Amino acid sequence: MSQSTALPGPGPVAVPPPRRGSVYRGVEGMWSWVAHRITGVLTFFFLFAHVLDTSLVRVSPDTYDRIIETYKNPFVNLLEVGLVGAVLFHALNGIRVTLIDFWSKGTRLQRPMLWVVLAVWVVLMVPGVYFMLQHTVRVMFGGAA
Repeated sequence: MSQSTALPGPGPVAVPPPRRGSVYRGVEGMWSWVAHRITGVLTFFFLFAHVLDTSLVRVSPDTYDRIIETYKNPFVNLLEVGLVGAVLFHALNGIRVTLIDFWSKGTRLQRPMLWVVLAVWVVLMVPGVYFMLQHTVRVMFGGAA
């Protein structure tokens, strides 16, 4: 008679299949969390650069004027549109996060509130983009400044 060499325990353990795609699995709240963090970091870096370039006005007004002139181009205008979009989303989503944290119905209504945030963001961004890009479109396609 031979002894069994099997280890004691419940038996074979099922190994889950490898994950494919995103770790967030399409859950809207998780994506809004990621977007909120990214827009917050982008806003922070903009404010940091803004404080630095504005502080130049005290050190060297001529250098400040030259730097401000470099900002007057279509690429920077597109970055400004992105900045407005990031700040607006961060602000609206911040209100949503505050409601989730401090309103008794917030956790239950977090998904509909996310869709409201996105709808308000689109409603505000469409005219904002139109007015922000008017000068750039005129310069690029109309020829006149």
